[in-house]
Amino acid sequence: MQKRLERAVEGALWNSRLVVFAAVIASLAASLAMFYLVTVDAFYMVTHLWDYASPQLSAAQRAEIRSSTITHVVEIVDGYLLATVLLIFALGLYELFISKIDQAEQAVGASRVLVIRNLDDLKARLGKVVLMILIVKFFQHAVDMSFDTALDLLKLAGGIAGIGLALYLSHKADAAAHP
Repeated sequence: MQKRLERAVEGALWNSRLVVFAAVIASLAASLAMFYLVTVDAFYMVTHLWDYASPQLSAAQRAEIRSSTITHVVEIVDGYLLATVLLIFALGLYELFISKIDQAEQAVGASRVLVIRNLDDLKARLGKVVLMILIVKFFQHAVDMSFDTALDLLKLAGGIAGIGLALYLSHKADAAAHP
């Protein structure tokens, strides 16, 4: 009787991991939604660029379109990176809690970026993409920033140095993990 109860409890505990499937589905749906939204934004951004070549535009108007386009491109890159984070998160949760993805394991010549072996792999991959999102956001703010004083330029330089340090440390950590 005690052994049967123990097996039932252990079975229920083990099967409770399947609740993670809800997070996998939600993350995948959010990822697909982000890919759709950003792709639509990219399409409309490109279609609105036809006006840029108009000879009726003044230099100031052309500069405004260029500035607006650069901002939109940064937003598009940011959106795709966020969609990628959600996709990696969904795949990682699935592999860690549900089952290994056989196609990812058997892929020949494909990137191993989506093969998640443990929680540290998932954290490392998500961390790299989040770092890229932060870099894109920094770039977006730097493009919109007005440089009125030397301190403003110093702040920008400090931010760039911080990004360089973060990338260097990330690369070093990756090299140490994969000698």
